Amino acid sequence: MIVLRSVLFSIVFYLNTVVMLIAAIPTFLMPRTAILRVAQAWARVSLFFLRVIVGTKVEYRGLEHLPKGGLLVASKHQSFADIHALLPKLRDPTFILKRELTWIPLFGWFTIKGGMIPVDRSRGASAIADMNRRARDEVARGRQILIYPEGTRRAPGAEPAYKQGVAHLYRTLGVPCVPVALNSGLYWPRRRMVMQPGTIIVEFLEAIPPGLGRDEFMTTLKDRIEEASNRLLAEAMQPVGYAGPEGI
Repeated sequence: MIVLRSVLFSIVFYLNTVVMLIAAIPTFLMPRTAILRVAQAWARVSLFFLRVIVGTKVEYRGLEHLPKGGLLVASKHQSFADIHALLPKLRDPTFILKRELTWIPLFGWFTIKGGMIPVDRSRGASAIADMNRRARDEVARGRQILIYPEGTRRAPGAEPAYKQGVAHLYRTLGVPCVPVALNSGLYWPRRRMVMQPGTIIVEFLEAIPPGLGRDEFMTTLKDRIEEASNRLLAEAMQPVGYAGPEGI
């Protein structure tokens, strides 16, 4: 049954994506925020189908840690579900993404229209400089810069592999950084079609204030995200009804 539900969800998900891409074509003639609202609607509808078909819902924690205005959001990345879960909760997000994604017909063009920030990894240091410049401009407009510090999806519990790009952004932007922990890889695993029912938890952690040194920032960011993500994984795998040692 889980396999059938997963296949049905995949079919519905991609059909909905195609429909939304076509419906969004008029936004090329509208202000930038129009395509962002379509993207957020796409994310909400995708999460609705995930809940109804597969039985996987999303729970948010720590939303009070999201300040208004421009900021840096650094999220753990375990699943394709992370994009859908984060999009609706950020007022004016801009993603740091691989340049190759902008080449996808319609989808890639919409990322350009939405003011996303593509990174050409083959350019090394010059790519970092371009990313920082673009991010400064977007933060000045009050936008939220969303980056996955590990650069790609990693399986739950995998050895963390944080890259320095997030530290460059943090130092350049001079705004708070909100870490995000999650457990999505347990339910929508990377590179697998079979999904699992349950509750994806997305937890916004206490913001890291601007002004820390690079090493201190990276240590703080990694420790907060990994500690919270491991806690969420353990919570998800805890037997239903388990009250802790000695019933506490």
